[in-house]
Amino acid sequence: MTARELDSAGITDPALRAAYAHCRLLNARHGKTYFLATRLLPVERRPAVHALYGFARWADDIVDDLGSTATAEERGAALRLLRRDLESGLHAGTGADPVVAALADTAARYAIEPRLFTDFMASIELDLEVTEYACYEDLRRYMHGSAAVIGLQMLPVLGTVVPREEAAPHAAALGVAFQLTNFLRDVGEDLDRGRIYLPLDLLAAHGVDRALLRWSRDSGRRDRRITAALKDAAALTRGVYGEAAGGLPLLDPVSRPCIRTAFVLYGAILDAIADDGFAVLHRRAVVPRRRRAVVACDGLARLALARLRAPSAGGAVTGSPGTPPPAPGLHGASRAGGRERWKETV
Repeated sequence: MTARELDSAGITDPALRAAYAHCRLLNARHGKTYFLATRLLPVERRPAVHALYGFARWADDIVDDLGSTATAEERGAALRLLRRDLESGLHAGTGADPVVAALADTAARYAIEPRLFTDFMASIELDLEVTEYACYEDLRRYMHGSAAVIGLQMLPVLGTVVPREEAAPHAAALGVAFQLTNFLRDVGEDLDRGRIYLPLDLLAAHGVDRALLRWSRDSGRRDRRITAALKDAAALTRGVYGEAAGGLPLLDPVSRPCIRTAFVLYGAILDAIADDGFAVLHRRAVVPRRRRAVVACDGLARLALARLRAPSAGGAVTGSPGTPPPAPGLHGASRAGGRERWKETV
């Protein structure tokens, strides 16, 4: 976290500055695509985004870190402790853990509804017990907490030119689209964790089951039935991107280049998967650096144009954090007004 970002956001307490810096490191290490897009936000809004994603990444790693030797019971205990810290932090506006401290401060500053974080934790905890989803409806209920709420958490930070509730369905859909993209790209890694996030009925329609996926993963051999199922999953995901696209014009103009860049880059993951022949059980599809650079440059150009137009913009921005953050004593009043999980390393 640069001093300029923290200063612009009005974050002056040394411990809190360190907490936000820690979240920035988590976001940079685990979320290359979205970290790149975040650089296109106004400087004063970046710390809040790092806090939101840092917390999501922190919780996600408790249940998903393949390098960890922790047992299911130990992971469950760690999640319960995090949930207690989260609830206490949201109430107090701070926390002992740096990730919780930054998140609680962000939630208070932007009046983000606490239920969005509790819904997120509920979905994270499901990963300790649920290993597959029978149909898309079941998966969508899971993704409400694991992905849709992250889009909703972001809205107050991004700001909108319409009432926030009008933009909310699109923001939720974008979170779901990003996570479905990750599910498709990470089929092999998730299978190694014992999980299948693609709907079982979608797989079964092509004659695919867990045993066939496991055989393909272990043997390194391809199967046309698996390829057909993955193509169907990609088409489903592109449909959700369609649901999300209508929300881009509803955002504060200076926030649009960031989200549009993330939108395009995540969509490019689907392109990379298709270009690689849907070989996601055997290797990770990667968006070429040149493609990322082109999209980032386009985002910078759009940002420059948005900033030029901003002083003369006629529309009011709802939820735009252009004013100084509330004083600590107002944290409770701010909350009353009011996940990934975007786990990607493109």
